[in-house]
Parts: sequence; C-alpha cells; structure tokens
Amino acid sequence: MKSFLYPKLNPPSFIWVKSEETTEVTKIHEWIRPLTTDSNPEQTRNSDIVVVGVPLSRSSISPSGASEFPDAFRRAWKGFTTYNVDEDLDLAEMTALDVGDVPMHVTDIRRCHDNIVEASATIHRNFTTSTVVAVGGDHSITAMMVKGLHWAKPREEIGILQLDTHFDLRSLADNGPTNGTPMRNLIESGMVESSNLYNIGLHGFFNTKELKQYADEKGVNFFTLRQARKRGIEATVSQCLNELAGKVDIIYLTVDMDVLDIAYAPGVPAGTPGGMTTAELLDSVLTAAMHPKVKAIDIVCLDPLKDTHVQQTVKLGTHVFLTFLTGIMLRKVTGTDKEINNLTN
Repeated sequence: MKSFLYPKLNPPSFIWVKSEETTEVTKIHEWIRPLTTDSNPEQTRNSDIVVVGVPLSRSSISPSGASEFPDAFRRAWKGFTTYNVDEDLDLAEMTALDVGDVPMHVTDIRRCHDNIVEASATIHRNFTTSTVVAVGGDHSITAMMVKGLHWAKPREEIGILQLDTHFDLRSLADNGPTNGTPMRNLIESGMVESSNLYNIGLHGFFNTKELKQYADEKGVNFFTLRQARKRGIEATVSQCLNELAGKVDIIYLTVDMDVLDIAYAPGVPAGTPGGMTTAELLDSVLTAAMHPKVKAIDIVCLDPLKDTHVQQTVKLGTHVFLTFLTGIMLRKVTGTDKEINNLTN
C-alpha cells in the first residue's frame, strides 16, 4: 500500500480485526481505531489521542530490538480493558487514532531521522487539538519528534520532562545522533533551551562525570532517583512541571523504560539495577499527564526481544501508555484543559 493519507506514515504494523460496531467496547484493541485509506480526515482530526509507531533501533548504542516494540505494543492491547478501576473512568469516552508507523530505511539512519521529523510535523499540523503518543524505538527518536513539533509550532516554546537513568547528553561528534544524544541534540540545534530540560531518575554508575559537568555548565535541571525519593517522586515531578509551565508553552514527556530497575523491566537494551519501581514510574507518568501543558509523550527503549516469555516489559510499556491516557482524561473531566486554553487564547 504505497498511497497513504499523510506523508511519511505507513499503515499500522498490526491491525486487529474489529468486532461489529454495535458491540460494546471494553478492550483497548476494540477502542483505538487505525487510520486507513478509507478514513475520513475531517472526522479523524479531532481525535483526543493520536498514536504513532516509530520503529527505529539502528541508532542505539546498545544492541537493541526496540524497533519491534510498536508491533508488540499493538498486539498487547487485547490484554487491557478501557476501564481504569483506580480512577473509576473509562478511556473509551475519548477518541483514539492509530496513524501507523514512520517508514524506516534499512541502512540510512539519517533518512530515518528525517522521516521522523517530517512525520511528527505532519501529525502536529493536522491534529492540532490531539495529544500525540510516539511509541519507539530507541531514544534518538525523541530529538526528531520534538524537532517536528517545533516545525509545526515554531512560535511555541518547548520544554522537556525526561524520566531516564541517563543524561543522554553525549556528544554528537562521537557517533552521530544516537540514543545517547537526544537531549544534547535538542540543545545544540536550538530546539529547546537547556534550562527547559528536566531529568528525573538518574542513579548509580551509568553516567560519566563529564556528562554531569556538561549538564551543570548548560544549566540542565536534573534530579537523581535518590533525591526524588527523598522529596517524593510525585512531588518532584510536580515541581518540575510547575517550573516548566512558567517558562514554556508545551511540555514534552519522554519516558525511557531503562529508568526502571531491571527487576521490573528485563526487556530494555540497557537495563540497570537500582532504578524506579513500576509504581514509581506509573505515578510519575500519571502526575505528568494531568498537567495541561503536557501535549506529547514518547515511550522508548523497550526491546520485546529481550523480554521474558510473558512479555512483562511490553505489558508495562502498554500500562505506561494507558496511565498517560488516564491523566489526559482526568484533566478533561476536571476541566483543566479548558482552563489552560482560556488562558492561552
């Protein structure tokens, strides 16, 4: 299928066979609708949620099959209901659209990155009121998704909230734009002010002293996991959001799944001991999603090929996605979105 509705987007890698429209929607795979050549653009552009797969992992420093996550993610939907008993709400009251995958070149990483930028810009230009969820892929995709967002909305200041074990501030001069460079890429390209970058989750012996010094020199804001635990994870996330909200128009949330302790997430390319628990990550994502300036998220560095046979990391990555959507819905229910729109209009 060479012709699709938007440039630099291919049909979803996996599409569930839908039940009859009259059947009650209770599962995620029954709720999220795929964008197809039969879709009416005018009817889909007001979707609350837009999901895009970004299956790239050739730019990963560590051996990675993160490119397989978008497909595994879609296949996992059948195991989740749209109802969240914790918050007593049903996600099916929102509309969600799967716009497919960004096409990747077999060997040319630069072309892959260019495709991501163009796809991101296309999505943000056409779905102006939607919250965009990018499913990676390695962490190099973050810089490209944010660049596309900047192209689509050049007058709006962008801030980053990063949940990660690593700084991701490696020099691009070493190996080009890899999963170790996205934050430095954004700083050096002028897409994001270094003081508008907030990182939570650094821990242990997984960053060099030079990267910490670079972060200090550039004024990057960061909290080690130990610091965040002492303050309270949710309190730390809220502090970062409040500071960012006073400086930027859009907050982009990036979740590197290696922020988790390897005991909870064996299916990541660079798993580490001493990371976040599942509960800490989900609480962090929910808190972030409830903030009205958070307009986009990516979930990166999850390798289904390294996961256990029960796919516990894939399921957790999917849970992160659904938790994020829960936060989006909570702010719609409470009217927070309307309040911020009134302030900005």
